Amino acid sequence: MLPGRTRPRVRASLPRLLPLLLLGALLAGCGAPPPDTAGAEVRRAVADWSRTPPAPLAGIPLEEWSYAAGSVRREGARALVRARLRYRLAGYDTAPEEAAREVELRRDGGSWRVTGDRPAPGALPRLWDQGPVAVAEGRHSLVLGGAGQTPEALRGIAAEADRAVPAAGAAWPGPWAGRVVVLVPGSLDAMAGLLGHPADTYRGLGAVTTGRVGAGPAPADRVVVNPEGYAGLGAEGRRIVLTHEVTHVATRTATTATTPLWLSEGFADWAAYRGTAAEPARAAPALARAVRRGELPGALPRTEDFAFGGDPEASARAYEGAWLACRLIAEKWGERALTDLYARAGREPLDSALRSTLGTDTEGLTREWRESLRDGLR
Repeated sequence: MLPGRTRPRVRASLPRLLPLLLLGALLAGCGAPPPDTAGAEVRRAVADWSRTPPAPLAGIPLEEWSYAAGSVRREGARALVRARLRYRLAGYDTAPEEAAREVELRRDGGSWRVTGDRPAPGALPRLWDQGPVAVAEGRHSLVLGGAGQTPEALRGIAAEADRAVPAAGAAWPGPWAGRVVVLVPGSLDAMAGLLGHPADTYRGLGAVTTGRVGAGPAPADRVVVNPEGYAGLGAEGRRIVLTHEVTHVATRTATTATTPLWLSEGFADWAAYRGTAAEPARAAPALARAVRRGELPGALPRTEDFAFGGDPEASARAYEGAWLACRLIAEKWGERALTDLYARAGREPLDSALRSTLGTDTEGLTREWRESLRDGLR
């Protein structure tokens, strides 16, 4: 009932008032919604909190660290924020690394306070999500250790990485940063969690390399050490594993989707064995056994032959065969021809790159390679 009017007069006025009421409602609906003051407060709280890296990262040389808050979901005095973390390791990353995060806040008195920070649903964790991070710095390396890693173990890996960087640089004449970031999780399961695959995928491996291929600014590649596999290696095995992985870092900008995997993996092994007296039959035992059984491969290793988690004997034959293909190229055509082939194979079809650098094609190289296996592995 309208104030100050009797019921009959109200009824008589409704037909005239209705269009005005509807117009007012429509105008109100077309206007800007009321500001989301709570959401703005939550985002501001995240921005204020993110100015300081969390305690588990103490000692890590960070050049950039920021959270960009996105959607906010409130549940009473609790709020969840989807955010994009951007961070850069000083002296190593030429572009920020990014991670999807979920930040939890609670209203404390009249303000919002961050109470949790974790990977967003479906996103991979970072090393510090698994506990405090220890740091060892070498001349050419930054080694970050997960929960349970000792300073002594990390210093040993930094020393090995410092030897691997010059070895990779001597094998690869192309431009690269000449330094490497090594992550050492606390366990094989922790490594699998960081990389998003089952632990069996990496069982028996010493290390893997992550990163984007191709030219352009990018976060530094990360060499991720399998602490169980690496611990089981001798001094020579550790040297070969880290030089192989650092070579992947060195050749990243020249590596593209067109680079054959046999060339990428074979070149990394060639760099690791370069300058040593490694005999093919001793350094390629799985392939040597196959050749002695009369199972000479008919073609250069295919991409699927290198798959993690498959038949370990078949995978070993693929890596060994790739190494021996690159070794053959370096010995028959020269090291410069091998590095030129690598650079061209990332820009043009393989046969075109082979003709330009070696004067042959895939069929001709395969024939030479098979002959070298038959003669060298018996």
